[in-house]
Amino acid sequence: MRLPTPLLRCNSKAHKNTFGHVLVVAGSKRMLGAGALASLSAMRAGAGLVTLAIPKSLNAVAQKKISPVIMTFPLKETRDQTISPLALHDIKKELSKYQAIALGPGLSQNKQTKNFVLEIISSVRNPIVIDADALNALSENISTLATRGGIRILTPHPGEMSRLTGKTKTYIESHRESVVKTFAKKHNCILILKGSRSVVASPYGKIYINKTGNAGLATAGSGDVLTGIIAAFLAQGLSGFDAAKYATFLHGKASDIAAKKKTKVSLIATDLIDNIPRAFKNSIKT
Repeated sequence: MRLPTPLLRCNSKAHKNTFGHVLVVAGSKRMLGAGALASLSAMRAGAGLVTLAIPKSLNAVAQKKISPVIMTFPLKETRDQTISPLALHDIKKELSKYQAIALGPGLSQNKQTKNFVLEIISSVRNPIVIDADALNALSENISTLATRGGIRILTPHPGEMSRLTGKTKTYIESHRESVVKTFAKKHNCILILKGSRSVVASPYGKIYINKTGNAGLATAGSGDVLTGIIAAFLAQGLSGFDAAKYATFLHGKASDIAAKKKTKVSLIATDLIDNIPRAFKNSIKT
């Protein structure tokens, strides 16, 4: 699959703001790595700027953990060192800076943080990629999607999809296309059901079945990398469906390249990020 023109850096007069600013809202005391992976993958996927929003007490640690090309945004936190609902005010003051938001990796199951997630989804008009703990929060109040403003891209694996729909994983795996298509239309969102031949659906009936990727993707942090890529593509101006489709393709392509060098058994999430450039290069040629 050839990547679309907005991702090919054809404008010689472009600057970093041309390619968008991604806000990654992620991480908690035990899961800072998730935010780091999503942030770095967004940079590798072409975002001009990336900022990682995290609980304020973790800011110094995060700055040591993430790449020096990524900025941080310390937020008000709960007693458990997770993001507090009080942080929403500070984020809203800065929203005009960001072309896309990645929400969920490593946020935790803290009740107050779940409330923060639901408020973000329902009240912010920026495009949002909803993953991991944000999906878990959403599954407890799916009606939140009906009140949201802008593009919403959900990225569940079958277990998360089961929680979102109330259907068993067995049923979902046996009816992947129909389940995804029905959910996207009902909730007016874009949905990626991850797994072998990931399915991407729009609320208007478009379906894409991805053919890249391998079993090496079944590793911690793989989904965080995909979330970062999608957010980067949104920030660069792709439509919601195209951002989801091309990101899923490129994510799988990076895993295929990595598996040839590292094997499927030994593949880890950072290998995916390391091979995003080669995946781009191969996709530009085809």
